[in-house]
Amino acid sequence: MNAYTCDGLPRYVLGIDTSCDDTGVGIVELISSELAPDGVRVRANCIWTQTVHAQYGGVMPELASREHVERIDGVMADALAEAGLQVSDIGAVAATSGPGLVGALLVGLMYGKGLAQALDVPFYAAHHLEGHIFAAASEDNLEAPYLALVVSGGHTHLFDVPEVGTYILVGATRDDAAGEAFDKIARLAGLGYPGGPAIAEAALRGDATAVPFKEPLQGQKAFEFSFSGLKTAALLAHKAGAKPDDLAASFQRAAVHVLVKTTRRAAEAYGRQTVVVSGGVAANTALREAFNQTNLRVVFPGKGLNTDNGAMIALAGAAALRAGRSPSPLEAGATAYAPLANG
Repeated sequence: MNAYTCDGLPRYVLGIDTSCDDTGVGIVELISSELAPDGVRVRANCIWTQTVHAQYGGVMPELASREHVERIDGVMADALAEAGLQVSDIGAVAATSGPGLVGALLVGLMYGKGLAQALDVPFYAAHHLEGHIFAAASEDNLEAPYLALVVSGGHTHLFDVPEVGTYILVGATRDDAAGEAFDKIARLAGLGYPGGPAIAEAALRGDATAVPFKEPLQGQKAFEFSFSGLKTAALLAHKAGAKPDDLAASFQRAAVHVLVKTTRRAAEAYGRQTVVVSGGVAANTALREAFNQTNLRVVFPGKGLNTDNGAMIALAGAAALRAGRSPSPLEAGATAYAPLANG
């Protein structure tokens, strides 16, 4: 099988993400042709979602690390089988180095380094948030400039991307990430874990006007987010007897409103017509519908690329190869806190 493109780049890039509670291995193919000179295609995207944390209502770091160790070989085998490839076909390896849970990150990072060494191929330490951005940007072979909203269980960040590889932080949450607030309110209302899907399902049955949430940071000139106030208001409404479905619908409406409103203001301020929206919360139907009602061109990740996954890390690795970036040193370590902004 041809292991290189006509540009001399590795044809197949494997990506690994073990930043939190999903063991993800993905494989992408670089395509060089007159029709798609910078094309890339996802060949495999296999994820093992850990269920052990449901009983705790949140991720237990030590348990997450153990699950990654136990599952990564199987997920790797599944990804190769889905892509119809042998491990010897892999021409480059990328793995998330941060941000995330350090113990969990180390599992995938060390696995990726070992694989790259064994195959004698380039290794790239990838940034988790950049992976999320590429998960959406790859959908339309999107070209900068654009805004990127990464909204997940651990992150709510808004970046301006004037060119590929340059990220200027426009705004971020002051407290809870949006997905974290979804989880906490779902647990409060007894709707289950993870909170995103649970809230979305309950909201379909609820009255979105039943609980009058106050808009966070109303009137701000910056582009920041805050969800702690919504969480407190939800607690008070729950104690006052609000129905779980109504609480879910009302919270979802308020969270979606502030995410869309703040992003629209930033787009106007920075003169951007295109917005990439990625991360686990980007799978929320209400959020997608609200963004699609704006006058912006909004790009979401494809199926299976919203939550943490290996394919998005493979996409980040492919972008590094295209840009001619040097491979990462094998001494590169895992880090819990890794700002993406570099502009």
